[in-house]
Amino acid sequence: MARLTKKQKQAAEKLEKGRLYSLEEASQLIKEVTNVKFDASVDIAVRLGVDPKKANQMVRGVVTLPHGTGKDVKVLALVTPDKEDEAKNAGADYVGLQEYLDKIKGGWTDVDVIVTMPSVMGKLGPLGRVLGPRGLMPNPKTGTVTMDIGKAVSDVKAGKIDFKVDKTGIVHASIGKASFSADKIAGNAQELLTTLVRMKPTSSKGTYMRSIYMSSTMSPSIAIDPKVY
Repeated sequence: MARLTKKQKQAAEKLEKGRLYSLEEASQLIKEVTNVKFDASVDIAVRLGVDPKKANQMVRGVVTLPHGTGKDVKVLALVTPDKEDEAKNAGADYVGLQEYLDKIKGGWTDVDVIVTMPSVMGKLGPLGRVLGPRGLMPNPKTGTVTMDIGKAVSDVKAGKIDFKVDKTGIVHASIGKASFSADKIAGNAQELLTTLVRMKPTSSKGTYMRSIYMSSTMSPSIAIDPKVY
């Protein structure tokens, strides 16, 4: 078993073993237990009472964090020439079509989100092996396949994230940075949790919110009381 560093021990000592914290308490504590020299990401993991193997219990969606992600999200807009100015004006980092399709085919994936048009999706099919494993394949359900390219790019830049329950029934999402105020961290977390509750599948039985944990890069996890949701 790996030994804890001095900083890790100090961080762990600030948490009460077995205690479930409120969202506000956890948001303040996460700032206190984060001891890295860079601006750490704050993440949340929610275990849901669903069976992801069943299509009617798949939880997937998008949420716009009210205080943004704190990240400089690099957006590629794969669009036809008539949509290029719209994408550029909205803040897309890379705009074009065939040249970027060729770059992706060659293994280039130096972006965080790809936004495209319905008419272009057919060209992306053969690139699924490159984009799929990296979570970069555009999807109408997450608003990244649309004719309203400007809005799609703006939303992503403003803090829109997509989430999907994994095969173990857990939703993982990055909700900000440790440099955020506790109120902003709590506000972003609240928005995600409220969205998850709203998306509860009607076929899900029993307890829906099983557990909620907040953590930052290399910090201990803080257990949040799921009963408030």
